[in-house]
Amino acid sequence: MVKVRILFAFLLLSASLMAQEVQVNGYFMSDSAKLGERVGYVLKATYPADRQLIFPDSTYDFSPFVLLEKQTFLSSTQDSVTADSTIYFLSNFELDSVAYLTLPVFELSRYDSITHFPLEASIAVKWTLDSIPEELMFQENNVYQPIPKKWDLILLGIISIGLIILIGGGYWLFGDRIKRFLFERNEKRRWKKFAKRWNEATSNLESQPSMEAADELLGIWKGYMESITGLPIKEWTSSELGEKLDDLKIFSSLRAIELIIYAGAQSEIKEAAGYLLEVAEEKFEQKLKNIKHDRAIV
Repeated sequence: MVKVRILFAFLLLSASLMAQEVQVNGYFMSDSAKLGERVGYVLKATYPADRQLIFPDSTYDFSPFVLLEKQTFLSSTQDSVTADSTIYFLSNFELDSVAYLTLPVFELSRYDSITHFPLEASIAVKWTLDSIPEELMFQENNVYQPIPKKWDLILLGIISIGLIILIGGGYWLFGDRIKRFLFERNEKRRWKKFAKRWNEATSNLESQPSMEAADELLGIWKGYMESITGLPIKEWTSSELGEKLDDLKIFSSLRAIELIIYAGAQSEIKEAAGYLLEVAEEKFEQKLKNIKHDRAIV
């Protein structure tokens, strides 16, 4: 009687230990599938609730299969035993008559992980063709096939004529406005360039008065004034400039700078240069007004 009790206790202990082990099962949802056909693979695991198991994800190598989709289910726990299951939808493109697959379940521990594999599952591959010939047979055909032309010359000609008409019509309608816009933009660029050179030359003359610096400053001013007014500014003397432009202060400003050249005198350079710059800016603004006035008329 004592032996029976010991045997019964041993069986209960063994059953308890077995219940605490991780059990993994994997199988295909069908016995066979065509090449490339979608088929489901079920992976199940039962394990103690105090353990942590992870199923393979999309980063796992499912060779020779290709993973299409993964469907997971909520875990269920009963009597301290947890059950998990996942369905992997796969496709096979290998030419073997039978394909095999076994997916692991990873048990995470504190310092390492344990891999649990189920028994290998197999699935038969259905062939669409009864057999593949050993040597491919090609049908002979020596009749030349027409190759379509890459370019449709008629369509290309119509498009070209349409573009020419469009460009010509646009130029006829907006040509003058475009010219005036470009002319205004060029004048603004030329003014910025002149103003920058003028300020640099003025600063140079103020810091180091010399004949060369004074001559350069006058040359910059006369060159810009001649280009914007169309008058022979460079050919006129200072007195002629004051008379022709009807502004005697222009004469006195030019004379103040010329005294440095001809007499080496130290004059009020800043005031003279500032007034000449104002005169140039007035001529520039007047030219912009004339351009905009011509555009408004058009």
